[in-house]
This record gives sequence, structure tokens and C-alpha cells, in this order.
Amino acid sequence: MNKRKRHVADVALRLFVEKGIQQTSIQDIIEQAKISKGTFYNYFSTKNDCIAEILEGLRYDASQLRMEMQVGKDAKNREVFIDQISVLIQLNEDRNLHALFEAILNSNEMDLKKLVMHHRIYELDWLGERFVEVYGEDLRPYSFELSILFYGMLHYMLFTTRITNTTRSLHHMVDVLLSYTELIMQKMITQRTSLLDDSVLHFLRSKIDRKVMSVEEILEMAKNIEEEATFTIEQRDLYDTIVSELQQERIRKSVLQPLINPFRQAFVHSSVEAQVNVFTNSVWYFLRMN
Repeated sequence: MNKRKRHVADVALRLFVEKGIQQTSIQDIIEQAKISKGTFYNYFSTKNDCIAEILEGLRYDASQLRMEMQVGKDAKNREVFIDQISVLIQLNEDRNLHALFEAILNSNEMDLKKLVMHHRIYELDWLGERFVEVYGEDLRPYSFELSILFYGMLHYMLFTTRITNTTRSLHHMVDVLLSYTELIMQKMITQRTSLLDDSVLHFLRSKIDRKVMSVEEILEMAKNIEEEATFTIEQRDLYDTIVSELQQERIRKSVLQPLINPFRQAFVHSSVEAQVNVFTNSVWYFLRMN
């Protein structure tokens, strides 16, 4: 999302939280963002489209921060894992998104409810994959259910601290709840027990419409960047290495993952910064899903 589009989405979010989604008109957003009607419709077709972009922007910000936290670190590092979990929750709190989510879930807007569900299932999937990375493949049959249990505990702890105006360190809260989850996971593995069967998990996962780009599509994005940018030596070296690896029959995650953040950083403030951000995020997501 470019800076101007992000500004409009931020204004819309503030209005949605302050006034309510139904009470906020597109004209309200246009006036507060100081843009023309044409500009708004160039970015968003509807208010729902605007909310979809807000959630996508949140996931993008969280994914970039999580990548930065993990670069050069052991994938099993528990402290990094805690920080990665905390970052999305902190973004939610900073932007008051919990109020937006509650308003949507209490509304009759099925399309908006679906957007929130997609957002949450995406996060459950991310946490489940990280559980497996940190604690081992034996956990995979139980990882999605553990994500549900963990976020259930965290959600109601945050709800309680919010309504009681209690101050708690988010890092400490995640750390303690993770320690509880570690006890649960050991019991699930040793006793081979879970509450949800595969059909339920498959149904939940099928509700999220996310697109994993093919290698060919990612390489096409890379080609477009090359055509529009004038590379420095550092940028060229990183670009050639990434593209070369993507062209291999067996793409090595261990080679590509450490290059993603340096490549993105190399194009900060450049004319193709936005394209590079989309490209690196697509590569990261492709590696996650393959």
C-alpha cells in the first residue's frame, strides 16, 4: 500500500472506530483525508474494500516486523517467538482495532464478518506453523488447535485487563501464556489427544481466501522491478542471487530467507520501494507455504 493510500485507510480506520462503520460515510472519509472522490474510488471501490485494505496493511506490517526479528536468529529462539506473537497484538492495541473487530462481529454485515474471520484464521495458521518450527514436527497434528487455545487465553486476558484498566507487560503476558501452552502441548503429544478433528480444521482453513503466488508470477514481479530500477552494485548482487535461487528446481529456504530483509532495506526511499516491498512479502509468503 503506497503512503497516500495508507493515509486514507488510516483516516477511515479512525472514523470507523470513533463513529462506527455504518455511521461513517465515504464522504466523511473523503473530507477527513482531504482527497477527491475520484482519488478515493481509485484506491477503494467500497467501504468494505477499505476495511480489507486496513486488515491487509496490518498483516503486512506484522509480517515485515516478524521477518526483521527473525533475521540472523535461530528459528527456535523462544524470545524471538514471543516478540513475534506480541507485535501483531501491539499493532492491534495501538490502532484500537479490537473495537473495530467487535463492532463488525456484532453487526449484520456478513462480508465484513468474513474479512475478520479471514484475518484471524490467517493469524492462527501463522502461529501454528511457528509452533511447529519452534517445538518440532511432532506437534504438527495439534498445532492449529494449540493456536486456538493460545489466542483464546490471550484474547480474554487482554479483554480483562482492558475493562479493569490493569497494566500488564504484553511480553510478560505472552511469555506466561506460552508456558501454559507448552504444558498443554506436551500432554497432547504424549496422549495423542485433541478436541478438534481434521474435518473441522479443514473447514476453518478453507474459509480463508489467500493467494500464494507461483514462482513464475514472483519472477515476473522481479523482472518488472529490474526494468524500472537502476541498480547499485549491492542491489544487483542481492537481486541476482534471489532470482537465481528462485529459478532453481529445488528452492532453498535457507538461502533465500536471509536475503529478503537486506534486499528490502536496499531499496528504502527508492522509486521502486513499494514494488520491492510487495515482492519480498510475496517471496516470504511463498517460502512459508511451500
